[in-house]
Amino acid sequence: MLYLFNDFELDIRRRELRRGPKLVAIAPQVFDLLQYLIRHRDRVVSKDELVASVWDGRVVSDSALSTRINAVRFAIDDTGEEQHLIRTLPRKGLRFIGAVREELPTPRKAEAARTEESPPPLLVLPDKPSIAILPFTNMSGDPEQDYFADGMAEEIITALSRCSWLFVIARNSSFTYKGKAVDIRQVGRELGVRYVLEGSVRRGGDRLRITGQLIDAATGGHIWADRFEGNLGNVFELHDRFTESVVAAIEPKLQLAEIARLKNKLASNLDAYDLLLRAQQCEWEFRQESHAGALHYLEQALAIDSSYAPAMALAAYCHAERFVQGWMSDRETDSREGLRLAARAVELDKDDSRVSWMAGYAIMRLQMNLPRAKELVRHSLELNPNSAMALAIAGAIEGELLNIGEALELLFRAIRLSPRDPRGWFITLKLAWVHIIAGQYDKAISVAEKVLNQNPHSAHALRMLAASLAKQGRLNEGAAALREALNIEPITLTKLRARLMFVDEGVWRDYAAGLCLAGLLE
Repeated sequence: MLYLFNDFELDIRRRELRRGPKLVAIAPQVFDLLQYLIRHRDRVVSKDELVASVWDGRVVSDSALSTRINAVRFAIDDTGEEQHLIRTLPRKGLRFIGAVREELPTPRKAEAARTEESPPPLLVLPDKPSIAILPFTNMSGDPEQDYFADGMAEEIITALSRCSWLFVIARNSSFTYKGKAVDIRQVGRELGVRYVLEGSVRRGGDRLRITGQLIDAATGGHIWADRFEGNLGNVFELHDRFTESVVAAIEPKLQLAEIARLKNKLASNLDAYDLLLRAQQCEWEFRQESHAGALHYLEQALAIDSSYAPAMALAAYCHAERFVQGWMSDRETDSREGLRLAARAVELDKDDSRVSWMAGYAIMRLQMNLPRAKELVRHSLELNPNSAMALAIAGAIEGELLNIGEALELLFRAIRLSPRDPRGWFITLKLAWVHIIAGQYDKAISVAEKVLNQNPHSAHALRMLAASLAKQGRLNEGAAALREALNIEPITLTKLRARLMFVDEGVWRDYAAGLCLAGLLE
């Protein structure tokens, strides 16, 4: 339905307000308010009715309602003094008094509107995940909160731009949608992105609530949503907390979404990026055969692009994990190849956060060079301070250096930043090991059990659980956990020590004593 009044046109289907050929910027709630007044223009509409209909009965202050009514007047070039379109009747309500003509949209009219808009040509999607962060909607009824809502989106744009594997639309482009009721799929087409993040800010007394949702622009499907609350007095702390949480949550969610999208693509059409995604999925499955499959896909990716640093870094990381788990067929050759790939990946792309932490982990495990590993992982955090995986590996390194306080701080921050990370078990595993380094066996038991709830195939977690239970005097339980570990990976103390040469001698003696109590042979 089209409502025509003066030189304005309110298009209900498209949720647009036009003045002549020009589109008028109008917030979604302001649009709803104007639409309601026009539809019920034959009578006076009370303020209680507006609250019930437009705000779904939520508590709305008189000042918030007045702000929205003034926004309606401004959009249609009316004022509270003139009231030539919307009349206020004291203690009764409001009535739309302008002359309105109703029309059904016609193909001719729709075509004319498209011509007037002169839409830009559709953009080709980039060859890596692409995202636009729309300006957040101020739901507070307080125009002064616009600065906070805008700042929220700007901070996220800046933070995500640090992720070199993402294509992020610049602020000046995404903010052209401010105040407009938009179709996310249309935004995706116009900006040439696969994903869109939108959100809102609402104030209630001294509390602020921020919500955000990540949407697939091709399908309109929701990928992630969350909300955060805090006191207005700590507004900048809340700002930072929300930004880091959103960035940390989006990274793994986008990777999962990309992997899911890849399932519909024919194997014959896979490019280097597609093969990297398939390798990533295999690595997450964390089995000996899945890691072998990951390396196979990465070899294919590097055959297509021999300088593809992310594929090299992931391959180095897989070699390191295979070393830790005892999955290498030729330890010396595979370790040498993992270190070569790690060094080459950093050489080719030292400004990719993921390349740096993956290479750092490989050097920590395969070369047992803690200072160089720490240097690379710290550089990764400089590039992207909200990477949960980089924080976890940094925490693991500090633990090995016996900096227990700093290690725990980094690991707890990683867990808080990304509580639903598909690699969360890996982060929790590092926490369990730091508790063992600190001699906190009771804590190590509970954390190792959490790891095994997420990944029952981790022999490392089972060994930690066995040693910790034995050190706590729970010998039968420790022996049972060790038997499970040996079923996954038969190993002796001597072989395990060769794999953990970077571990402090005192820490190793205590850990080995626990494993001996649980029944592990020399």
